[in-house]
Amino acid sequence: MDISRLVEEAFFAKKAAYAPYSGFKVGAALLAASGRVFHGCNVENASYGLSVCAERVAVFNAVSAGERCFKAIAVVSDSEEYCRPCGACRQVISEFGSDILIVMADNKGNFEVKKISELLPYSFTLA
Repeated sequence: MDISRLVEEAFFAKKAAYAPYSGFKVGAALLAASGRVFHGCNVENASYGLSVCAERVAVFNAVSAGERCFKAIAVVSDSEEYCRPCGACRQVISEFGSDILIVMADNKGNFEVKKISELLPYSFTLA
Protein backbone atom coordinates (compact mmCIF):
# COMPACT_ATOMS: atom_id res chain seq x y z
CA MET A 1 0.00 0.00 0.00
CA ASP A 2 1.19 3.49 -0.84
CA ILE A 3 2.14 5.65 2.18
CA SER A 4 -0.17 8.46 1.04
CA ARG A 5 -3.07 6.01 1.01
CA LEU A 6 -2.24 4.93 4.57
CA VAL A 7 -2.34 8.60 5.63
CA GLU A 8 -5.79 8.90 4.02
CA GLU A 9 -6.92 5.86 6.01
CA ALA A 10 -5.71 7.55 9.20
CA PHE A 11 -7.73 10.69 8.37
CA PHE A 12 -10.76 8.43 7.91
CA ALA A 13 -10.13 6.86 11.33
CA LYS A 14 -9.83 10.30 12.96
CA LYS A 15 -13.51 10.97 12.17
CA ALA A 16 -14.49 8.51 14.89
CA ALA A 17 -12.30 10.08 17.61
CA TYR A 18 -13.94 10.86 20.94
CA ALA A 19 -12.13 13.90 22.34
CA PRO A 20 -14.62 16.08 24.27
CA TYR A 21 -12.00 17.16 26.84
CA SER A 22 -8.97 18.11 24.75
CA GLY A 23 -10.68 18.63 21.39
CA PHE A 24 -7.53 17.01 19.92
CA LYS A 25 -8.74 14.26 17.59
CA VAL A 26 -6.22 11.70 16.39
CA GLY A 27 -6.54 8.91 13.83
CA ALA A 28 -4.24 6.01 13.07
CA ALA A 29 -4.07 3.41 10.31
CA LEU A 30 -1.91 0.33 10.84
CA LEU A 31 -0.76 -1.72 7.85
CA ALA A 32 -0.28 -5.39 8.68
CA ALA A 33 2.11 -7.60 6.71
CA SER A 34 -0.98 -9.41 5.42
CA GLY A 35 -2.07 -6.20 3.67
CA ARG A 36 -4.98 -5.56 6.02
CA VAL A 37 -5.39 -2.06 7.46
CA PHE A 38 -6.61 -1.53 11.01
CA HIS A 39 -8.00 1.79 12.19
CA GLY A 40 -7.73 3.47 15.56
CA CYS A 41 -8.84 6.76 17.06
CA ASN A 42 -8.24 8.35 20.43
CA VAL A 43 -10.91 7.82 23.07
CA GLU A 44 -10.88 10.21 26.01
CA ASN A 45 -12.43 9.74 29.43
CA ALA A 46 -13.38 12.08 32.28
CA SER A 47 -10.78 10.17 34.29
CA TYR A 48 -7.93 11.25 32.01
CA GLY A 49 -5.67 8.30 32.81
CA LEU A 50 -8.24 5.97 31.28
CA SER A 51 -8.02 7.66 27.88
CA VAL A 52 -6.34 5.73 25.07
CA CYS A 53 -4.40 6.90 22.03
CA ALA A 54 -5.30 6.15 18.42
CA GLU A 55 -2.10 4.23 17.77
CA ARG A 56 -2.71 1.77 20.59
CA VAL A 57 -6.34 1.30 19.54
CA ALA A 58 -5.15 0.39 16.02
CA VAL A 59 -2.54 -2.06 17.35
CA PHE A 60 -4.99 -3.65 19.78
CA ASN A 61 -7.61 -4.00 17.02
CA ALA A 62 -5.06 -5.76 14.82
CA VAL A 63 -3.79 -8.05 17.55
CA SER A 64 -7.34 -8.99 18.55
CA ALA A 65 -7.91 -9.97 14.89
CA GLY A 66 -4.90 -12.29 15.01
CA GLU A 67 -2.27 -10.06 13.35
CA ARG A 68 1.24 -9.90 14.78
CA CYS A 69 3.39 -8.57 11.91
CA PHE A 70 3.18 -4.92 10.91
CA LYS A 71 4.77 -2.79 8.20
CA ALA A 72 3.68 0.77 8.98
CA ILE A 73 1.36 2.97 10.97
CA ALA A 74 0.17 6.44 9.95
CA VAL A 75 -0.83 8.99 12.60
CA VAL A 76 -2.77 12.20 11.92
CA SER A 77 -4.49 15.01 13.81
CA ASP A 78 -5.85 18.49 13.13
CA SER A 79 -2.48 20.05 13.96
CA GLU A 80 -0.24 21.92 11.55
CA GLU A 81 2.64 19.97 13.15
CA TYR A 82 3.43 16.34 12.41
CA CYS A 83 1.49 14.08 14.76
CA ARG A 84 4.04 12.04 16.70
CA PRO A 85 3.25 9.00 18.87
CA CYS A 86 3.63 9.39 22.63
CA GLY A 87 6.13 7.26 24.54
CA ALA A 88 3.55 4.65 25.54
CA CYS A 89 2.46 4.20 21.92
CA ARG A 90 6.08 3.95 20.79
CA GLN A 91 6.66 1.14 23.28
CA VAL A 92 3.50 -0.73 22.22
CA ILE A 93 4.42 -0.45 18.53
CA SER A 94 8.01 -1.55 19.16
CA GLU A 95 6.71 -4.76 20.79
CA PHE A 96 6.00 -6.00 17.26
CA GLY A 97 9.26 -5.06 15.53
CA SER A 98 12.00 -2.48 15.28
CA ASP A 99 11.55 -1.86 11.53
CA ILE A 100 7.90 -0.73 11.61
CA LEU A 101 7.56 2.56 9.76
CA ILE A 102 5.93 5.44 11.63
CA VAL A 103 4.25 7.87 9.25
CA MET A 104 3.65 11.18 11.04
CA ALA A 105 1.39 13.57 9.15
CA ASP A 106 0.15 17.11 9.54
CA ASN A 107 -3.41 18.31 8.91
CA LYS A 108 -2.68 18.82 5.20
CA GLY A 109 -1.40 15.30 4.62
CA ASN A 110 2.29 16.15 4.46
CA PHE A 111 4.27 13.51 6.29
CA GLU A 112 7.59 12.36 7.69
CA VAL A 113 8.58 8.69 7.99
CA LYS A 114 10.85 7.14 10.63
CA LYS A 115 11.41 3.60 11.86
CA ILE A 116 10.09 2.93 15.35
CA SER A 117 13.67 2.12 16.39
CA GLU A 118 14.63 5.71 15.53
CA LEU A 119 11.85 7.12 17.70
CA LEU A 120 12.45 4.71 20.58
CA PRO A 121 16.05 3.45 20.37
CA TYR A 122 16.09 1.73 23.77
CA SER A 123 12.71 0.05 23.97
CA PHE A 124 11.88 -2.60 26.53
CA THR A 125 12.01 -6.07 24.96
CA LEU A 126 11.30 -9.66 25.89
CA ALA A 127 15.05 -10.28 25.76
